[in-house]
Amino acid sequence: MRHIAALVCVSFGAFIAVAHCEVSDDYALQALAALRERDANKALELAEKAVTAHPMDAECWFVRGVVLSALQKPAKAVSDFDKALLSDPKMVEVYDRRGNEEFKLGRFTESVADFDRYLEARPDERPGHWRRGISLYYAGKYDEGRKQFAGYEKVDTNDVENAVWHFLCAARADGMEKARASMLKIGKDSRVPLMKVYDLFHGDAKPEDVLAAARAGDPSKEELNSRLFYAHLYLGLYFDMMGDKKQALEHMTLAAHKHTISEYMGDVTRVHERLLLKDKAAKAK
Repeated sequence: MRHIAALVCVSFGAFIAVAHCEVSDDYALQALAALRERDANKALELAEKAVTAHPMDAECWFVRGVVLSALQKPAKAVSDFDKALLSDPKMVEVYDRRGNEEFKLGRFTESVADFDRYLEARPDERPGHWRRGISLYYAGKYDEGRKQFAGYEKVDTNDVENAVWHFLCAARADGMEKARASMLKIGKDSRVPLMKVYDLFHGDAKPEDVLAAARAGDPSKEELNSRLFYAHLYLGLYFDMMGDKKQALEHMTLAAHKHTISEYMGDVTRVHERLLLKDKAAKAK
């Protein structure tokens, strides 16, 4: 998804706004600065000093949780966000960040609950909160998820990813045929190969067309990796929807590891891969 606001890292490539959370502790501020410079180890060292110096300060626990999130330590991040809320239950941004980490841990119902707590205080952000929609999908709340993605149309009508996640919710709820008939119409998503991904889910393209589009032209190494990430992510979701778990796992593994990106959708690939591996192991017994 494209609209991730402005920033303190979700991982290293994307950021979540902290405009409502003014950080004043020097160590915490330095930790955030180090994180923006992509020095997570230094950021963690500084965040440790912050919580040691001010163990009752919610913002210090919040900042260390953000650093731990960037280091892909979701369980520890959740623990720090819990401590932040104990110190200041009105620090609503923590619920949003904790919702991300609950999702990474596969606790989808808890993730939705945290996002909902956040949106109670920030209702204007509800239409654009696509992360809530993804958590709803994995929680099996397909109708709610479909409504969340439909609401995103108020934010952007050119986002293929939003249309696909809306489709996935609709297909789980009503079947493929009805989902295709009700697929959200979009304008032009400039990110390659997402327009071909849209055609795939709409029934107008084949999986090989998506990969061909991703490799077309002469993209830079970084651009090609990004293209292949999205290609394999959505091919994985497509094959999973079609009931082909083997191909779904192959593509999701490529997205999660070989072509991974350091943004929230990268976390989605790892969560989905774990679910597919769990399903595979259960069937092997």
